[in-house]
Amino acid sequence: MATVIQTDRLTRTFGAFTAVDAITFDVQTGEIFGFLGANGAGKTTALKMLTGLLSPSAGSATVAGFDVWKHPDQVKKRIGYMSQKFSLYEDLTVRENIRLYGGIYGLKMADIKSKTQVLLQKLELEAEAGKLVGSLPLGWKQKLAFSVALLHEPRIVFLDEPTSGVDPLTRRQFWELIYEAAAQGVTLMITTHYMDEAEYCDRVSIMVDGRIEALDTPRALKQQYGTDNMDEVFRRLAR
Repeated sequence: MATVIQTDRLTRTFGAFTAVDAITFDVQTGEIFGFLGANGAGKTTALKMLTGLLSPSAGSATVAGFDVWKHPDQVKKRIGYMSQKFSLYEDLTVRENIRLYGGIYGLKMADIKSKTQVLLQKLELEAEAGKLVGSLPLGWKQKLAFSVALLHEPRIVFLDEPTSGVDPLTRRQFWELIYEAAAQGVTLMITTHYMDEAEYCDRVSIMVDGRIEALDTPRALKQQYGTDNMDEVFRRLAR
């Protein structure tokens, strides 16, 4: 499989503090890559560099074939991004949000209209199309936000704690959407604090104090640390 994300000693410092410390890894086409770590481990800073929002202090990274430092705008055109903290405008309706993001992603109006209809049918939100997003249950918001991130058919989607706060059933439905996207060749890089979700990833990296301390399949990591669950693997590394 082709490599779509590649880093080589990627580093970010803030004065004397090193938030991301020379991390090196790659992600393949269609892979679900778990990017784990405790709060403050450096995950969000690394994601900001990979999405072209923050420049590296040292090292290098390419996303979809483009250097994140030299060509951040080209990177942004080829990726989707969803954050648990902010993804949709709650004072706009469901349909207005889809139309807004379609325009931001540079889609033609005819494409936006057709994609909107398909998306509403798929998520069974046709009856809610005219409602403000702020009035929707959190689970529906998250599924809509993920679908909007895929609206322009990006090669790579970054998901920053996308299932935080949602119920177990909604989390399962959300992961069905993730698997469906991966089956279509979309690469997904996901951060999560739910270690059972780490089990769903093809490979997992675990950051500790700005460094990647472990990187392998969930099965291999459990064998390496002599445990039957990822929660214990995480505890041992983070401790």
